[in-house]
Amino acid sequence: MNVWEFDKLFLFVAFVIPGFISIKAFELFHPANTRDGSKQIVDAVTYSCVNYALLLLPIFWIENNKIYECSPYLYVCFYVVVLFVAPLLWAFLWKKLRESQAFQNNAPHPTQKPWDYVFSQRKSYWVIVTLKDNMKVAGKYSSNSFASHAPSPEQIYLEESWELNGDGGFERPHNESAGVIILSSEISYIEFFKLN
Repeated sequence: MNVWEFDKLFLFVAFVIPGFISIKAFELFHPANTRDGSKQIVDAVTYSCVNYALLLLPIFWIENNKIYECSPYLYVCFYVVVLFVAPLLWAFLWKKLRESQAFQNNAPHPTQKPWDYVFSQRKSYWVIVTLKDNMKVAGKYSSNSFASHAPSPEQIYLEESWELNGDGGFERPHNESAGVIILSSEISYIEFFKLN
């Protein structure tokens, strides 16, 4: 059996590629532990079928009105949208639906870890990280800071490292500090304070 025969290649492109595009787009929106691609074939075929089901009326109209004969360019553009653009759109709409309050009342949030939820918002904070040995590391998490996302291990880079005063408040930045990286294996908990 030659997989490079046109009919087999056509079936692969038609029933696997749109699903894989949807899966990969959703993984970009909500990073998680990715599964092996060979194990996602059934999901990809299922999502491709959902893609066609949602686009059934436009596909039926394009085919029934023989658009290929009238305007081959429009026909090709339409199927580029069906195969490559619509799967991205469905993943984006599914992301928005999963994040809506109405959906969250009946289903879990799509972001798996609070770490990813907090840092994906890209808000600025004053941060106090308490390490497992009870040492405190304080700093500023802002536009030049970074936090890792799933499936990578949690790590945080604070763009400014600060000295705490006796009352636990932020006193001053460390001299000539270029920030600090903290590994999750050392963290006991993190406190966030609004950065005005």
